[in-house]
Order: sequence, then C-alpha cells, then structure tokens
Amino acid sequence: MSGSTRARTRPTVWQWIGYAFGRTLDADLRDWVRRDLLGRNFYVRHLVRGMVPFLPIFAVFMMFPGPWWLRAQMVALAAVLGLIYCAAYMDQNRRHRLGKHGLDPDLLPESRRRQAVADRAAYEAIYGRTTTVTRRAIDPTAPERLER
Repeated sequence: MSGSTRARTRPTVWQWIGYAFGRTLDADLRDWVRRDLLGRNFYVRHLVRGMVPFLPIFAVFMMFPGPWWLRAQMVALAAVLGLIYCAAYMDQNRRHRLGKHGLDPDLLPESRRRQAVADRAAYEAIYGRTTTVTRRAIDPTAPERLER
C-alpha cells in the first residue's frame, strides 16, 4: 500500500513545528487536530506546543556574554513567563485553532464537558429543572418584543 493513498493520522515533524507556530494543517489531519486540542492531556500538549516558538529566543539568550548561570536564569525567567501567558490564553488559543481548522470553536475538552454535565445535574438536583419562559410562551398572542 502506497503512503500517499493511505490517510495520515499524524503530522510529520515539519508539519507539527509549523502547527506549533500557528500554521494550519491539511484537512486530512482534522481528526488529529481535534484530538490534540480536546483529547486527554490537552493541557500539557498545549503548554509544550506553546513553548516551541520560544526556543529560538532561548537559544539567543544562551549566546549572550556572561556566566552560564546568568544566561540559564534568563532562559528560566522567559520560560516561566511564556508558560504563564500560554496557560492564561489557552481557551482563546484552542478556540482559534479549532476555527482555523474548520472545527466548531465551541467544542470543549472531554474533561470539561463531563464536569459541565455533572454541574448541571447537581444544579437540577438542588433547584429542579429550569426552563426559559418568554412572554410568547405565556400568551401566544403577545408580541415577541415589548413596546416602549
């Protein structure tokens, strides 16, 4: 079986590096993108992927003159700041990447989806099932909007 006729399940190393820098992958890798952004351990994968664009900066820091420990501390400080920002904007980044690859941006990771269902069930157990009541539901002849 030829490699070109078989559907790919993972990007190549160069494709993954481009993906880490924000490039869009081919349509046949859409399932891999969905698993990458929403699957198990998505948080760790996001942090690792978010650090890849900083590697050239870290390399430049290590070439600065001065003692090695000072250069290592510069890299460590930049890595900590990069991780903080990467974690802070994870949801926005996930939504952007999902939309960029033609997937629904409102998809949630499996763990968050399960937590939302559990939270909703706990809420309904305490307060009962809630429904949205509109003016039209009470009186079908009433206008949809209130006139002022």
